[in-house]
Amino acid sequence: MKGLVQELSRQIRTAVRTGLHEVGSRYVQGTAKGGDAEFPVDLLAERAAWDFLTEREEPIAVYTESEGLRTIGRNPECVLIIDPIDGTRGAAADLEMACVSIAAAPFGEAPTIGDIRYAMLQEIKSGNWLYADADGGGLESGGFAAPVPRLSATVDPDRMFWSLEFNGHPAELMIGAYGHLIDASANTGGVYVFNSASFSISRIITGQMDAYVDIGNRLLRDRPATEPDFRRVGHGSILHLFPYDIAASVFLAERAGVTITDAYGKPLHDTLLLDIGPLNQRSCVAACTPQLHAALIDSIRW
Repeated sequence: MKGLVQELSRQIRTAVRTGLHEVGSRYVQGTAKGGDAEFPVDLLAERAAWDFLTEREEPIAVYTESEGLRTIGRNPECVLIIDPIDGTRGAAADLEMACVSIAAAPFGEAPTIGDIRYAMLQEIKSGNWLYADADGGGLESGGFAAPVPRLSATVDPDRMFWSLEFNGHPAELMIGAYGHLIDASANTGGVYVFNSASFSISRIITGQMDAYVDIGNRLLRDRPATEPDFRRVGHGSILHLFPYDIAASVFLAERAGVTITDAYGKPLHDTLLLDIGPLNQRSCVAACTPQLHAALIDSIRW
């Protein structure tokens, strides 16, 4: 499985890098199963994943962002949770903030993030990668200039380098919740919007960032009256963290020592891998230290 996951990631990345400028990468092609905008480069990556797996002719279940659940062969024992491009807009603009995200878990009726056994992230532009599995071998990596994991020791929100999410999130609502944190850290730290949960979380592992915050799903759960606003900016859909957005990065982050939970401070392990409905979508607060994580949850204006 390790070899399969790593080779699949390389095949997807190669297809995107070689085909990016041959497709109309910066116009919307349609919508994915969950309602997110789908770009031509998404379809390119989806085809590369499916073609590679079908050519192998091995029994396996496959869940991808655009196509949902499909199976190859009879009685598959494993399911791959694949986001061929987490950070489509970054990939479409040929920027760094886009990753191939692959997680593998036993295939059953309701597998969860807690069931994941293998995980791989690979940056599409650079080729840098992170890998870990449940066999206890630790975090593996390639391409990075310094050894990873390389978590920072930041505990002060005023000095944190952090990323946040706006796609599908009403800007006014988000600023009301953490605008004061942006004001406090934008000068003495740094504030970024990467539009990729995988890239954002992996930057904590590499030590480039201190924290990642996506709180939309908690705000919706706490304040159901905000649903029309979320659907307005999601063009009719709720676009919070889908399982395929975070499956691999949560597994890797935990093994790297990152403090990562939902926005209530609870583990993400019970997140169903094959359910993209609003009730199974998630929020996330991830930080390099437990102290910074606690400070974020305590200071956000819920």
